Parts: sequence; C-alpha cells; structure tokens
Amino acid sequence: MNTYIELVKTYPIYSAMIQFAILGTLGDIFSKWMQRGAVFMPYKYAVVFLKMVEWALLAIAIKYAFIGYQGFIDSLIVQGYLPELNLFGRAFAVSVAMNVQFGLLLVILHRFLDNLISRENNWKNIDKGMLSLIWFWIPAHTITFMLDKPYQIGLAAIWSLVLGVILGYFNKTKVT
Repeated sequence: MNTYIELVKTYPIYSAMIQFAILGTLGDIFSKWMQRGAVFMPYKYAVVFLKMVEWALLAIAIKYAFIGYQGFIDSLIVQGYLPELNLFGRAFAVSVAMNVQFGLLLVILHRFLDNLISRENNWKNIDKGMLSLIWFWIPAHTITFMLDKPYQIGLAAIWSLVLGVILGYFNKTKVT
C-alpha cells in the first residue's frame, strides 16, 4: 500500500492515467460482455488500445478537476460564501460542484471520443449519461472526496468500472 501511495504522490498525472486506462477500459469491456452475453473480446484489440488512450486522456482532465474543485470549495468556505463544513458536507459540496459543472462537459467529451473511436455519430441516450451524474457520480464522488487525497483518483477509476458493470446489467439484450 505504501508503494501505491508513493507512486500516486510522485507521479499524480501518470498514475491517474494508468489507473483510468486500465479500470475505465475494463468497465467498457465488462459492460459489453453483460450486454451481449459471453463473448471473449467484445472489441478488437486496436479499439481496446484506443479506449485505453481515451481513458488516459480523460484521467488528466479528471485529476485536474479533482484538484480544482476541492480548491474551489475551500476558497468559497474561506471567503464566507459557504459555511464551515464537516468531512461529509465538504465532500458532498465538492462532488455536486464538480459534477454539475465539469461532469456535463466530461460526459459530452467522453461520448465524442467514443464516437471517434467507433467511427460513429451516436448521441443516443446522452441524457442518460448526464443523469448518471445525479444518481451515480454525485454519491460516488461524495464517498471519494471523504478519502485521503492519494486514494481519490484510484477510487474514481474503480467507480468507472462499477458504472460500466451497472450499465451493462441494465442494458442487457435478451438472448433467444
């Protein structure tokens, strides 16, 4: 565990990129497995590589947003625009601020990059992606921001995997 913390502290951007590249891509793969039934590899290996690059790029934006929105809430508290908050209140405030502002941009960017990779123009159900900010990401990131900083990006990457599994389960196609 100490090695993980040292890596995250020493290489915050690279470690975020690696964690999201692996776990976010696994979430995409698990989602497709669950939607289509057991298939060895639901994507061609070139697509898996491109998805890993996509998740690594998204991780950079996510890491900066984590730092920025925590500073944003702290500044609002110092300036008197928010009251002093306990651990949960601060985590919730950061999560709400980040997800209602940055989250919308991230959902759109994520879909845009997915469309580039798949060479499609699929904006179907983008509203569901945006709604996931409310029912999934705000609660998930509230938990995330209650942790010590070195663990936050790792948990966020795990949440990406979890959301992939949830979405795969609820979007299963019936096999006849």
